[in-house]
Amino acid sequence: MPREVYLKTVNTNLNGAYFAVQAAANQMKSQGKGGAIIAVSSISALVGGSMQTHYTPTKAGLHSLMQSCAIALGPYGIRCNSVLPGTIATDINKDDLADEEKLAYMTSRTPLGRLGEPDDVAGPIVFLASDMAKYVIGASLLVDGGLFVNLQ
Repeated sequence: MPREVYLKTVNTNLNGAYFAVQAAANQMKSQGKGGAIIAVSSISALVGGSMQTHYTPTKAGLHSLMQSCAIALGPYGIRCNSVLPGTIATDINKDDLADEEKLAYMTSRTPLGRLGEPDDVAGPIVFLASDMAKYVIGASLLVDGGLFVNLQ
């Protein structure tokens, strides 16, 4: 893994999220009304990948960041949680998933028999941000079509 790729990934995925969470938390604290902070981590926080040695630690870090922030910010009424998506078909991976063999392999590993779409992640995020989840804090929600349990 080239050093530059690793450092850019850590800076974007983990450091960028850290400072965004810090800014949001400070604003929520000053308003005094609590709130919800949801990090988009990844199933990669829980499983490794030989070609993801730069990526998986950042997603595990996001997951851990939300747990620590839940403890630190809970007293202010700020709920911190994370979602851990599996493979979601987006523009960022469209070239990779254009390989029919790879697409078939990824789909076959997912018990729902399809890859995720952005809306599949949006709903759980809206739930975690809503009052329906007013007692959910420090949690992680797998949004992966069953991929994680199938890998075990």
